Amino acid sequence: MNASRVGLIVPSSNTTMETELPELFRRQSAATGHRYTFHSARATMKNVNTAELLAMVGRAAECASAVSDADVDVIAYACLVAVMAQGPGAHRHSEKVIAEAAERNGHPAAVVSSAGALVRALGSLGARRVAIVTPYVPALTQMVREYLEGEGITVLDAVALGVDDNLAVGRLDTARLPDLARGLRREGAEAIVLSACVQMPSLAAVQPVEDELGLPVITAATATAYEVLTALGHRPSIPGAGALLTGAGPAAGGR
Repeated sequence: MNASRVGLIVPSSNTTMETELPELFRRQSAATGHRYTFHSARATMKNVNTAELLAMVGRAAECASAVSDADVDVIAYACLVAVMAQGPGAHRHSEKVIAEAAERNGHPAAVVSSAGALVRALGSLGARRVAIVTPYVPALTQMVREYLEGEGITVLDAVALGVDDNLAVGRLDTARLPDLARGLRREGAEAIVLSACVQMPSLAAVQPVEDELGLPVITAATATAYEVLTALGHRPSIPGAGALLTGAGPAAGGR
């Protein structure tokens, strides 16, 4: 059976990306027969604050070199707000740093970041007006809002849950998300970002919220999955995780 190796760079306290991404790719495998394996490098980050986020970014190249030892086909830098904390357009620089580190290590790989993936996935959907849900404190949520707006995406409304302990973010109840989505100001919205965070669990709520509200729903995790598939040249065939990943939306290339 054919297989692709996916490298992940995650915060040390991550408990969600390494569960949601494999589940998404399990569904992809069931539909296509192509197998995916996951290989992680961790960078220390326990609390979601500017100092720890900046320190995590400083370890990106080291982590890229380490995970590239597994000769992965693609590397996903799976911490959205750590990249956005660097300022406007920072995902482009972060992706370049990681790609260069992997190449220097003798194992070049395609690179995506969750921050860049979110921006580009919204572009693929033609969504320039969105409402978002974040687990962050208000100041970091405002930073995410400004980052998206710097990429030409208007944020009509944003929920900030005010959680700064990253383990606590991973324990947030996904069952709350449909109600939070219903409470968003959505007039004129073209998509909902149900979790602007790789650590806030959201997968189980994506399809129900999309079906109920009639808008495309994406998360940091589903956007990252879409970009990983795109980087590999594989067409998304993932059911139950929103229109972005069904294969009925923007094509990601052939299998």
